[in-house]
Amino acid sequence: MPRMRLLIGALLFTVSIPLSAQGVLDDSLPLGANFDKAFFRFWVPANPAPVKAVLVLVPGSNGDGRPMAQDTVWQRFASEHQLAIVACQFTDRTHEQGFIEEYIAVSRGSGDALLSVIDRFAQRSGHAEISRAPLLMWGMSAGGQFNYEFVAWKPERVLAFIVNKGGIYYSALLSRAAREVPGILFIGGNDLAFRNNTIRGLFAVNRRGGALWALAEEPGVAHVVGKSRDVSMVFFADVLQLRSASGGLAKLDEKAGFLGDLTNRTFAQQGDTRVPNYPTAWLPTERVARAWQAMVTPADSGK
Repeated sequence: MPRMRLLIGALLFTVSIPLSAQGVLDDSLPLGANFDKAFFRFWVPANPAPVKAVLVLVPGSNGDGRPMAQDTVWQRFASEHQLAIVACQFTDRTHEQGFIEEYIAVSRGSGDALLSVIDRFAQRSGHAEISRAPLLMWGMSAGGQFNYEFVAWKPERVLAFIVNKGGIYYSALLSRAAREVPGILFIGGNDLAFRNNTIRGLFAVNRRGGALWALAEEPGVAHVVGKSRDVSMVFFADVLQLRSASGGLAKLDEKAGFLGDLTNRTFAQQGDTRVPNYPTAWLPTERVARAWQAMVTPADSGK
C-alpha cells in the first residue's frame, strides 16, 4: 500500500492511501550525472492480476510526460493487456548545446534512474513483479531517442520499442542482442531532413545487421505524433503475445515475420525468402504489416 507524507503546520504525518483510491503514484529522483530533473508518474489497472510488462512513456525534449499516465487511451490499452504505465519527465542541466539532450545517454545515469523508480513503484503499488517486468518503450522525438539508447544499453529488459521522429542519437550499430529487440522507427514525410536522414541511417545500418525493425514514414506529417501511436499499439499488442514466456522474453522467429517493401509499400511473409540487400521493414505479424502499410501509403495513391 502506498504511503503519503503530509506537512501540516510544523508536524509531518505519514498516512497510507489505497492505490485504487489515489489513482496514480508520483515519484522523483535528485539531480543525476546526466540529468537535472527526473519526475515520474505511475498507473496500474485496478485488476489485481499480475502485470505482464511496463509501458514506459517518454515525451519530447525536456517535456513533462507525466500526464500521459492518465491518458484514457493508454490506460485502456494497459488494462486490456495487463500493463503498468510509467510516464517520465527528464530535463537537462544547462549546457552550451542544449539541442543535444544529455539525458538521452541512458548509460550515464538516466537509465538507472528509470529502473530505480520502477523498483520503487513495484514496492509502493504492491505489484512486486513490476521490478522484473519487461518494458514496452514508446516515446516522441527525444523520447524515441531515449528508447533507442535504452535498447542499446539494456536490450534484455526491453520487450519492444518505438523511435518516433527524433534527431540526436549517441549510438549507431547496436549489439546483436539489441538488434533482436523488435522496434518501429517512425519518421514524418514533412519533418526536418536531418531528423529523417539520421533515422533512415540508423535503420539501414542495423537492418543490414538483421535488426527486427521496421521503418515507417507517414506521408504529409511533420514533427508530430500523427498515427504512430495507433500503429504502435497494434505492434505492442502482437509482440507482447509473441515474446511472453515463463522463463523470460522469447526470441522472435525472423522467418515467421513479414518483409515490407519501403518503395512499393507492399509486404509479404519472409519465410525462406532471401532478404534483399536493400532496406526492408521487418514486421512481426500480418496485422502489424497491414497497419504499417495503411500508414505509409498516401491517401491519394489509390491503394
